[in-house]
Amino acid sequence: MSAGFQIWASDGVPEVTTGDDLAAIVASACPDLADGDVVVVASKIVSKAEGRVVAADDREDAITAETVRVVATRERPGGPPLRIVENRLGLVMAAAGVDASNTPEGTVLLLPLDPDASAARLRVGLRALLGVRVGVVVTDTAGRVWRDGLVDLAIGAAGVRVVEDERGRRDSAGRELGMTVRAVADEIAAAADLAKGKVTGRPVAIVRGLGHLVTDDDGPGARVLPRLGADDLFAEGTAEAYARGLADGRAVARAGDADAPS
Repeated sequence: MSAGFQIWASDGVPEVTTGDDLAAIVASACPDLADGDVVVVASKIVSKAEGRVVAADDREDAITAETVRVVATRERPGGPPLRIVENRLGLVMAAAGVDASNTPEGTVLLLPLDPDASAARLRVGLRALLGVRVGVVVTDTAGRVWRDGLVDLAIGAAGVRVVEDERGRRDSAGRELGMTVRAVADEIAAAADLAKGKVTGRPVAIVRGLGHLVTDDDGPGARVLPRLGADDLFAEGTAEAYARGLADGRAVARAGDADAPS
């Protein structure tokens, strides 16, 4: 296992449009890809290549269409409320991942329909064009609970381990680790964004030196990373929790009234 790695972003990626061969674009921009590299791609160009640019006079309508569950809302002066929602991919993020930047007026950009499948197709395409065994991570930007600022995280992955389970290993003091499962795909996504950036026009980065995380098969993908259902300790937003608590309190009060002697 390497003690270090390198990250760089290519300047050779052109504007991507619907129907473009993304593997050919990445191969042309990154001809020196090697076995064991991880190719990190912004979801925006994946969505553009896959035709996920849709007409939307109102971005809020597009957000509603992509929303499975509203987690929290907050009023904003002079604009529509901020909505934190679970989208159809199981991702909890602001605005359901609907992006209105760098798209033609009157359109918005939706996330890929299946980012893991998108990553797998790109991986196959790069192997066919360059003969290399690489991993692929598709990223998007999101906030984090109880932390300020934004980071990139993995929303799609193929050919790369998305988590590294360190439970059972021992730390430097000899204690056995019982809880540590690292989200390495998210760590790769965040690190790669330091090279890609948001306004640099470099949507593709290469990570070299993490070959021990690259796998022969596509693997489970990033779909296993969202923590939902019974495993989500914070599934309710504050408004939902307040409403449920109020309803429970009223139910208890009604039960008490029914049991009181007449």
